Amino acid sequence: MHTTLDFPDLLGLIDERSAAFRAAVAAAPDLDAQVPTCPEWTLFDLVRHLGEGRRAWAATIAAGPDATAKAAPRDTSAPPREREALLAWSAAGTRELLDALREAGPDRGCWAWWDKTQSPLTCGGVARRQLHEIAVHTYDAQVTAGAPQPLPAAVALDGAEEFLSTFCTTTVAWPHEPAVVDYHASEGRSWRNWLTADGARAARLTTPAADASDASARGTAHELVLAFYGRIPLDSLEFDGNRGLFDQLVEWDPER
Repeated sequence: MHTTLDFPDLLGLIDERSAAFRAAVAAAPDLDAQVPTCPEWTLFDLVRHLGEGRRAWAATIAAGPDATAKAAPRDTSAPPREREALLAWSAAGTRELLDALREAGPDRGCWAWWDKTQSPLTCGGVARRQLHEIAVHTYDAQVTAGAPQPLPAAVALDGAEEFLSTFCTTTVAWPHEPAVVDYHASEGRSWRNWLTADGARAARLTTPAADASDASARGTAHELVLAFYGRIPLDSLEFDGNRGLFDQLVEWDPER
């Protein structure tokens, strides 16, 4: 049975997706090109966002389990504008993140903004979150370069589950009638999201559920992830049951 990706797998995939990101940036016609999936950003802005963010997370990991806020990156110099130098700067940020994660190990505590969710406040949890942020931004860069590729299957399946754990669970009360929502990946994996006055929780369905959900969405794992992050329209998925529940979920923004 599939389990979540282990720590060495996460680190290897962070490295692999980061390399794919840089390859897309290298192939794009212009660093000033607008990113269609993040229209407020140019490709240069996207590289800067990913590079500065990975450096900040490396510093947060290095700050240790008692840190109470995200740390500022150790290197705050502006990224270079020349493409080859910018790619080297991006690669250095990835190395800084991976070095910090390897030194800390998966079980050490780490500050993170998702303290009200089911995702763990550990370096392993941070590594998992980093992989999927990098993977989605790699897709953004590929779209900008005119050659989008599906997320690798292992990344997409884990990405759907990590999104549900991190963004769709909370101790904040669901403000509507209690509901049960299912998500089905065509690769054969399903998840359930329970929404109640006690908050929201999610879990993988390892056997068919005995009770029916109020609504469900279905697509490939790649499509689920892209819909979750707003990269494709939600209606790209197939729905059963109360379609309006998904609009309520999109509009819901519990304080985390």
